[in-house]
Amino acid sequence: MNRINSFPPIVDKDSQILILGSVPGVKSLEMQQYYAHPQNQFWKILFHLFDEEFSLDYQERIDLLKENKIALWDVIESCERKGSLDTEIKNEIDNNIPQLIESHPNVKIIFCNGQKSYKNLLKILGKNFKIPIKVLPSTSPLHTVKFEEKLESWKVIKDYL
Repeated sequence: MNRINSFPPIVDKDSQILILGSVPGVKSLEMQQYYAHPQNQFWKILFHLFDEEFSLDYQERIDLLKENKIALWDVIESCERKGSLDTEIKNEIDNNIPQLIESHPNVKIIFCNGQKSYKNLLKILGKNFKIPIKVLPSTSPLHTVKFEEKLESWKVIKDYL
């Protein structure tokens, strides 16, 4: 089984919110873009949240994050996995989340995109970490909650800007 690697974080000195996924899926790895699968609702949700016109342009997506002080990364640095399912992840190595947070002191809250990233993050940081950690419903097409319900849950992000 092939080993896959996550992408570098999208983060800058102004980042106040950190959103963490688990590890890129097949389509994301192929395109070398976060949340590249057309059925993943991550970008659709963020564009809705900030009342921006949806864009397929990856640079515009990155700009949306930065304009809204959002950093993006994954909890898993590398792992073995068949396909894109989190349940197929094996032999994972964690990203250095504590170091990212230490080097970006403006980050004041972490949102996990789904349960896998949340469970892994608790293993990395422990339950009594110095900044709040909240889990949001996964934007994956496999998490079959209606878009409107996911969007409603994700609106909490705006409370921290």
